[in-house]
Amino acid sequence: MVVNYSKWDALELSDDSDFEPHPNVDKASFIRAKQNQIHQQRYQRRHEIDTLKYERVINDGLLSRIDKLIAALQAHGTGSGNADELVFQALIESAGDPTDDQPPPRPEGVYSKVDEQPTYSKMMATLVDQVKKEVDSSKSENRYGEYVKEIKGHQSKVVGLQKDLNTKLAELEREEGRKITSDSIHTGFNSSSVSKSKDSAAPARKKAQAVEVLNPGAVTREPLQRSDSGVSSGAEADVEEDAADGKDDEHIEPTKLGKEFAKIKTGDYRACLQYITEHPSVVAERETDGLLIEAFNSQIAGKEEHAQRCVHQALLLQYCRSLGKDGVGLFFKRITTRGHQAQKVFLDDVKDTYAKIRTRGAEIAKERAEEEAEGSKGVEQIQLHAVDPGTSINIVIPQADSTEEVERTARRTFESFPPGLQRALESGTLDEVNKVLGKMSVEEAEEVVGQLGENGMLSLEEKIIDATTDEGQAAIKEIEAREKEKVKGEQETGDPA
Repeated sequence: MVVNYSKWDALELSDDSDFEPHPNVDKASFIRAKQNQIHQQRYQRRHEIDTLKYERVINDGLLSRIDKLIAALQAHGTGSGNADELVFQALIESAGDPTDDQPPPRPEGVYSKVDEQPTYSKMMATLVDQVKKEVDSSKSENRYGEYVKEIKGHQSKVVGLQKDLNTKLAELEREEGRKITSDSIHTGFNSSSVSKSKDSAAPARKKAQAVEVLNPGAVTREPLQRSDSGVSSGAEADVEEDAADGKDDEHIEPTKLGKEFAKIKTGDYRACLQYITEHPSVVAERETDGLLIEAFNSQIAGKEEHAQRCVHQALLLQYCRSLGKDGVGLFFKRITTRGHQAQKVFLDDVKDTYAKIRTRGAEIAKERAEEEAEGSKGVEQIQLHAVDPGTSINIVIPQADSTEEVERTARRTFESFPPGLQRALESGTLDEVNKVLGKMSVEEAEEVVGQLGENGMLSLEEKIIDATTDEGQAAIKEIEAREKEKVKGEQETGDPA
């Protein structure tokens, strides 16, 4: 029987027992060096294959967009009109879906030194800018025809590049498959079976966690719902000031992208398209809602120009989103075409939406002004102030461990107050106590003040006035003025001599 050993010819070996290196070269060192060389060449070859495959995908995407641009240019015929504007309009028509604008992610190690892969729209914009420079330098009379010629020239370059790339890629893949390496070893047909007992088919019991409670019936009951939602003003006085500052988790506002998009001048559709192309996520529905809220707030604040711009940009994004997969290109194609019905429909919608926001903003501004006018009239409150400028009201907190019955009674009264009032009294400042009293009804505040006075928590003390300071002199003048007014009032109301 003849044995065919030709299948082993494809083995790539770094060690050969029949090979003898130069006598001055160590055989083990030579084998290790050859191993490293083979591994390095293999790694370099595979890295180059991954790079060429990625470049082929990028070039295919770019070539399809160049084909669409040429088709859009040829659809305009001889290009009667401004050549630059026609090329820009053709670029918009061939833009495609913004969601497909981002190239596929790079394989690991491919172009690792490049920070960010440019989008297809950026590539096309760079190509058009380069073509424009070439057209400007040619100074041809048929500017539009020169545009088409130069773009076709770039198309031919990309096609030729793809042809050379495919040839080189096929050569590298053929070289890679010529040798059998350890990476080529894989498991062929393999099967295994495990016999399971019938008991294992039964579902496992779930471990239940039992919790011992004092009142087992309360666990199965429905939670009690309070029928009344009213609270006393004393409880309202205990609410912390910071509680009103909590933000609503569902607060809608535009993101940073939306705010930047709102800064674009109304009617500058080229800048709008460029921004959407660079930031496709700005077309999201939340940006439209956020910009409309921003327009409403700006209108109330009196920023009418910014409000109009926000409405315009919000509806622009809404139209791009509602026109389907190729909505961005379709919208800008229609809006930039002279005399197109879409222009009137869109601008009328912007006008009507802004009119509604302006009307509602005026109503809210009027309501706020009325509320402020009513609030300026003042609400009856109980506040603590010393009548005589020479005296001051001091706060005395009863001791918790006192043995005297009077102070123990005062301590019980103090502990019956709402926690907010207790904290205000412990602060020792009259302003904090007045803040809490201002949140109470007049009846409750009068009752609290009476309890404070009865239990000795408020005391009047004479002030020591330093006449050598400006404040002391001002206080003396105020006291003298009050005394003069008091004497004058007694003389006017007194019995005649």
